[in-house]
Amino acid sequence: MSSFLKEFFPEVHNRMIDRSKSSNYCRFNNELLTLFTSSLYLSGLVASFVASSVTRNYGRRISMLTGGAVFLVGSGFGAAAVNVEMLIIGRVFLGAGVGFTNQAIPLYLSELAPPKYRGAFNNAFETWIGLGALFANLINYGTQKIEGGWGWRVSLALAAVPSSFLFIGTIFLPETPNNIIQRTGDVQKAAKLLKRIRGTEDIQAELDDLITASSTEKKTTSRPFQAIFQPKHRPQLVMAIAIPVFQQLTGISMIASYSPILFRTVGFKESASLMLTAVARIVANLCTIIVMALVDRVGRRPLFLVGGAQLLVSEMVLGIVLCHSTWRSWWHE
Repeated sequence: MSSFLKEFFPEVHNRMIDRSKSSNYCRFNNELLTLFTSSLYLSGLVASFVASSVTRNYGRRISMLTGGAVFLVGSGFGAAAVNVEMLIIGRVFLGAGVGFTNQAIPLYLSELAPPKYRGAFNNAFETWIGLGALFANLINYGTQKIEGGWGWRVSLALAAVPSSFLFIGTIFLPETPNNIIQRTGDVQKAAKLLKRIRGTEDIQAELDDLITASSTEKKTTSRPFQAIFQPKHRPQLVMAIAIPVFQQLTGISMIASYSPILFRTVGFKESASLMLTAVARIVANLCTIIVMALVDRVGRRPLFLVGGAQLLVSEMVLGIVLCHSTWRSWWHE
């Protein structure tokens, strides 16, 4: 938003106004602005390592509560920011919230869901992540139109709404039976909770599976990170690393994160850039829902290949558009 740039990054704002001073691709060239954006992701990366230990030793609920709490702190810092330092501190807290919640929530859902619905629960989690990003895009588009130049404060403050639901809701959630057995060994408590969650007294088979899994884990002499490097697990290890690494190397995550700036770069105005970002997110969410409906019928590999082909074509088109925009900018200058 122009009002946000004017408040905290005046050099970038001045370049946006006076287009004769720099090319399209240099207007957002500001180390502090880049630090503001990337601090969330860096913080999330660091926090995820801490969160894994907390989730394992103290339970899934504690990690979820911690994530919700630091989300609230981050949104408060962002909304009340009077300088760049407060903005970055807020982003760091938000990143820590991402690290804790992304570590704990999928695990919590997997352990709490009935086995036959486990995939659906985790797909729903990913779907709501996408919907959350869409809501954020729409909020940005709406608050940008607030007169007086304080719409960005509303946008950043509204991050407190979902984090409040997360924090308050988690207070009333139980710990998972699996985690209770792993940490305390209290089988009776786990059985009582499992009956309440499943809504039936017939839970002995599932309870026995949980007890066996916990016992097997405790008898294992090698640590998990040592075990995955054994030769028999090498194919799975390679694919588990290679797929996300190459997915990130495509640059699609960066394109998604910086799409408003990309739209501004190729010549769209502020409001249009925010709206186009929301439209792109709508398409992404629709495709996610379609894939969820097709994945069990069509299979994982065909959808993976189709997605890769679409990514290849779309990034080629994007490259052509950006090159054309660069040539046009240089020609006029």
